[in-house]
Amino acid sequence: MRKSFGRFTMIDLFVWLIGVSILAVVVYGSILTLLQGEYSIKQWLDFVIFGVAQGSVYALIALGYTLVYGILRMINFAHSEVFMGGAFLGYYALTAADRTGLLDANPWVSILITLGVAMLTSVTIAVLLERIAYRPLRGAPRLVPLITAIGASYFLQYMFRGLFGTQNRAYPDIDILKGTWTLFGIITIQKIQVVVILAAALMMTLLYLFVQRTRTGKAMRAVSEDKAVAALMGIDVDAMIVRTFVLGAAAAGVAGVLYCFMFRVVAFYMGFIPGIKAFTAAVLGGIGNLPGAFLGGLFLGIVESVGPTLFLSGYGIPAPYQLKDVIAFSMLVLVLIFRPSGILGERITQTKA
Repeated sequence: MRKSFGRFTMIDLFVWLIGVSILAVVVYGSILTLLQGEYSIKQWLDFVIFGVAQGSVYALIALGYTLVYGILRMINFAHSEVFMGGAFLGYYALTAADRTGLLDANPWVSILITLGVAMLTSVTIAVLLERIAYRPLRGAPRLVPLITAIGASYFLQYMFRGLFGTQNRAYPDIDILKGTWTLFGIITIQKIQVVVILAAALMMTLLYLFVQRTRTGKAMRAVSEDKAVAALMGIDVDAMIVRTFVLGAAAAGVAGVLYCFMFRVVAFYMGFIPGIKAFTAAVLGGIGNLPGAFLGGLFLGIVESVGPTLFLSGYGIPAPYQLKDVIAFSMLVLVLIFRPSGILGERITQTKA
């Protein structure tokens, strides 16, 4: 017992006090909000459904972070611009389909073409990043590729600004994705939310099966465990790393289009906030863990949608949703304090850390 308490320092105690204080504020605020009875069950369900749809997008972006970390032990902060690039070129593809009449005549074909263009764009950006920015630094100290990733993020952001301008653009309306469905008489869900959730679930399932069941997936996992031993077993380490970037970028390209289907606006700076949220989701779920990244994205999306109203309305805050980012990152603080490895993450060994 003494040994256990002896490991705690004043800093540890202070951090735990912060975590307990945040938790107490959240619980007390939630009780106050529920006692006031201002929101109906239908409104809470709407918050949850929107959170699941938003979290599905975060989850797809988070897959890229967790895949790259799992194999290179680095955080690819330029991944947010991989997401943005797919959304940007997807906008031009969908706009072209709208102008030629293809969007009205064959909307699903237009959507598939848009997704294909977005995925191809994101994959191209990610492969170039790996080849030009990251591969020459593979043996460098870990801080060097991290700084390079941040620099690459700003380079891509302002390159798109220079090429396409600073104005915001809006995705064309897609008639078949408008409207709502009503389930069980009380649950109203938008068609676009159904598409986003199903597409994200399908992408996650395919990616998980690819990594777990195919020879390439097994080779990728072997490289993640030990690059030197994998190379001795005849695995092309460089090729596996490139394929990892390709998989993560493809998911980010799909996420970019789905995000713009929901919020419509595309701009050169649009990747920053969703990218940070997706990184938070990857940490929440356990970075390096694919199901954990998906679960972390859903968890963050729901908390971000429900949390501001549930946690803060009871305190009389007039516009609690404006503090959704505070709620999201407070959840990250709580997880890092009480479970640093994440929801499904493993305890990181000294050799991996």
